[in-house]
This record gives sequence, C-alpha cells and structure tokens, in this order.
Amino acid sequence: MQKKLTITVNEKVYEGLHKVVGRRRISRFIEELVRPYVLNRELEAAYQQMAKDEAREAEALEWSEATVRDVGDETR
Repeated sequence: MQKKLTITVNEKVYEGLHKVVGRRRISRFIEELVRPYVLNRELEAAYQQMAKDEAREAEALEWSEATVRDVGDETR
C-alpha cells in the first residue's frame, strides 16, 4: 500500500528533480534513496533473528556446500 506525502524543498532542488529525474518519476527516485535508511534496521533485525535459528542455519550451510560442489563439478 502506498501513502501520499507532502514535502517542501528548495525551488532549485525542485527544478533539478524535474530536469534530472523527470516528471512522474520523482516519488520513486526519492523512495529508492530513502529506503535503505529507514528499512535497513528492520532488515538487520530480521537477519539477526534468522541467524539465531540453528536448524535453519545448518540447512542453509548444507545447501550452500552442495551448491559449491555442483559448481565445482561443471566443465567450462
């Protein structure tokens, strides 16, 4: 779900956004810039929680080791 946000920027920044990013692309541009700063902490916490699951970690290690063996067996 998307939410509408009203922000205020300097006139030159506004003109630059229109010139460089283009109309109807500014929202996506800003979201992509901001996303790592506001969602990264949630993602980090999720990774930490996953790392605590020893059974999952063992399964992931087994899978990755099998993948490495598969790649090692390929001919070039």
